[in-house]
Amino acid sequence: MHTQRLNGSEHYRIFGLSLVLVTATCTMMQLIPAAAADDATQPLKSASPVSAASPSDSKPDVVFLWPAGSPTLQGTDEKEITTPPNPQPGQRINSIKNIHNPSIEVHLPPPEKANGTAIIVAPGGGHREVNVGTEGTDIAKWLNDLGIAAIILKYRLAQTPGYHYTVEGEALQDTQRAIRIVRARAKEWNVNPDRVGILGFSAGGALAALADIRFDRGDSNAADLIDHESCRPDFVGLVYAGWGPNMDITAPKDAAPAFLTSAGLDDLFHSRETVEFYQSLIKSQIPTELHIYGHGGHAGGIGRRNGIPFGTWPRRFEEWLADLGMLKKE
Repeated sequence: MHTQRLNGSEHYRIFGLSLVLVTATCTMMQLIPAAAADDATQPLKSASPVSAASPSDSKPDVVFLWPAGSPTLQGTDEKEITTPPNPQPGQRINSIKNIHNPSIEVHLPPPEKANGTAIIVAPGGGHREVNVGTEGTDIAKWLNDLGIAAIILKYRLAQTPGYHYTVEGEALQDTQRAIRIVRARAKEWNVNPDRVGILGFSAGGALAALADIRFDRGDSNAADLIDHESCRPDFVGLVYAGWGPNMDITAPKDAAPAFLTSAGLDDLFHSRETVEFYQSLIKSQIPTELHIYGHGGHAGGIGRRNGIPFGTWPRRFEEWLADLGMLKKE
């Protein structure tokens, strides 16, 4: 599927904090048949041009996270529900729900632009749906323009009627599995396995936060070769992220560097969660950059927001990536 890419009064950096104080004036996934989707394990045996993911100017590959018959899967015979319903090939899909066979959609940048960095994009949707338009395909185009491989995550949803999926259970497992798969297929996708990050929006931001603080380094004795790979991201970004009151966000000493942003008073719940996660990371001395803007509301992805400061957060994210060395071409 194809997609495209806050003038504050003061700007401070304190112990890794980049805080903007603003004076307030008060496209995922074209419909792709299951037969065209990829099993995550196959390219470990033989990577061919046919199974390789495509550059951004051609249809991206869809890779199922779990092999058919995996004990973690249920309800795979049920149909996903999309908006718009019954989309035609090539038609933009804005959201998806009733997800039981989670997957990633692989958007590779043009070879001449590729810099070796990959970012897993975790869209939001309140764990009821996955907003694969504004927080998926639009993000992929922007990242591809930066030379970054964009991997859109379609994860199981805790608010799926009739099922007992949880954010810290199946949704986190899907996120961790996606990170492992990108590393397992790094050579095929022209990605440096040490430059794999995650960028989460709203509910997807909860998964990015969890990926940053709950991970393992892989199991070299595992029967599944994908499980040999680490699920620790090399960096994380959270955009207007939020989670439930009982989610433990205590950061370990080896959490990855983080970029955090949200609007302020008119998205108070998410800005508070964002600041709390910043405090947890800083307590563990994790390099973290925080941008809280005076206003701007919730959602909206990389929209310019009619020129208000919050609309410039993508530029701050680009600067942060460059500071980490993630935009340098290898």
